[in-house]
Amino acid sequence: MPDHSLDSFGDAAASATRVTPGNALRPEDIALQQAAPSDDAVARYALHLGDDALILAQRLSHWISRGPELEEDVALGNIALDQLGHARSFLSYAGKAWGQTEDDLAYFREEEEFTSLHLVEQPNGDFAETMVRGLFMALYQHQLYARLVHSPDETISAISAKALKEVDYHLEHAELWTLRLGRGTEESARRMRAALGKLWPYTDELFQDEPLHDELEGIAVRPSALRAEWKDRLRDILDRSELAVPEVPAALCLGRRGEHSEHLGYILAEMQVLARKHPGATW
Repeated sequence: MPDHSLDSFGDAAASATRVTPGNALRPEDIALQQAAPSDDAVARYALHLGDDALILAQRLSHWISRGPELEEDVALGNIALDQLGHARSFLSYAGKAWGQTEDDLAYFREEEEFTSLHLVEQPNGDFAETMVRGLFMALYQHQLYARLVHSPDETISAISAKALKEVDYHLEHAELWTLRLGRGTEESARRMRAALGKLWPYTDELFQDEPLHDELEGIAVRPSALRAEWKDRLRDILDRSELAVPEVPAALCLGRRGEHSEHLGYILAEMQVLARKHPGATW
């Protein structure tokens, strides 16, 4: 008897590694669907979301085989894969507006064409820095996707609904490590304080409204609307971790406008080299 268990997906022949439980929207489904962004502004917004997730996934993947314990190799690898899945979905959707694939957007854009936040581009640093960045981003993405679930753009809503469930774990993971390190040894607490001070300047960019948001009233989420709750939740976690919000001025970050830190070029050089050296190659 034929197996119809995958018939609800866009590609019933997909391998088991590509199947999402239930009927959650996968990147392959987005690529096959007829629905495209309603206008260029929606596509550019999806690109913003996809670029953040893509660069964060690339950064986190560097921890594989380097984690402080085997379980963390697995955990950080899984978080990186989740972020890569979010990136694939948003980039696939954005690309439909311009006749491009997720691979076109990931591998064949130049540095100034990327719209990622400076925070996700920063080096991993030590484990404390990665956990602080993870906490900042998980809190941000959790609030963002929780609101985008209600977007009238059905594809952005569906991607966000799936992503939100995964970010639940990312937030739990980052919070537990913040508590563990903040209330651990004198050295672990010192490293967490140093990481907070180093990365805090990049958090202001998370909440910067852009002209693009004016074009997408009701479809997108204004980043400035997330700031108060984000900071309240962060302060609660840090208080319980015996840490504090650092008093450090904001850095000038214009990643959404294609002006990046010096680190993005190195990330892209590593990420794009194979696709550019062998364009059109397939496994």
